[in-house]
Amino acid sequence: MLVARLERRHLQPGLRALALLAALLGSAPALPAAQTITVAAEDDWAPYSFVAPGQTQPQGLAVDIVREAFATQGIEVRFVGVPFTRCMFLARTGQVAGCFNVTQVADLRDAYIWHVTPMFHEELAIFGRKGSPRTDLGLADLEGKRVGFTLGYTYPTAFRQNPRVEKVAAKGDQQLLELLLAGRVDYILANTAPARLRLSTQPQMRAAIERVGVISQDGFWLAFTRADPQGEQLAARFEQGLAALRASGRLAAMQAALHKRLGS
Repeated sequence: MLVARLERRHLQPGLRALALLAALLGSAPALPAAQTITVAAEDDWAPYSFVAPGQTQPQGLAVDIVREAFATQGIEVRFVGVPFTRCMFLARTGQVAGCFNVTQVADLRDAYIWHVTPMFHEELAIFGRKGSPRTDLGLADLEGKRVGFTLGYTYPTAFRQNPRVEKVAAKGDQQLLELLLAGRVDYILANTAPARLRLSTQPQMRAAIERVGVISQDGFWLAFTRADPQGEQLAARFEQGLAALRASGRLAAMQAALHKRLGS
């Protein structure tokens, strides 16, 4: 996902962010002092956003961030937990105010409205079977290999458009791990914390699969709809909410609690 940028390059990054926020606040219709919005959250990406078996409401770090950031602005959030591709569709068509967790890639730049700073960062890693001669692989090392990826996820353009990488699609991270375990792919791309969380609950996979390289360290955003005239204002209010969580120390505390739970 690509952060919106001002064209005046002589502005410092901090000033650019403040200028963009001011522009958003000044150009969009004012929101009511208190309101309720509906936001779509992906349902299968623990520990950031997931719907547990037998439950209907999403939970996870990203859900907490979205809820609490908007709460600082007097906005209540109703969450709809859906598969990621559905999440993006609902936001793009204006059926919800936005969708998370989205990384900014070039072909999404104009499809959604973006707040300035990401909610959190997460590593996109390469996983392989244990016993691999190398554990420092990069994107170039995937050429000539069968590489699993999850349908609908936002991967770097350099991976998606590289014809020398044989890509094998999967419906989700769990299926990716199963493909790797079965030897149907050489490697898979998966975000580190979600993959390790899955491996921690599956001893057979944990004994056979390991992280063998890194593609990138990515930010994750709440992508707001362009189909609602309040989209820009909601993005600006959410940015204000994130700033409030950072200033109070609450955002850092939530992230620290997650890392402690995961042992990372």
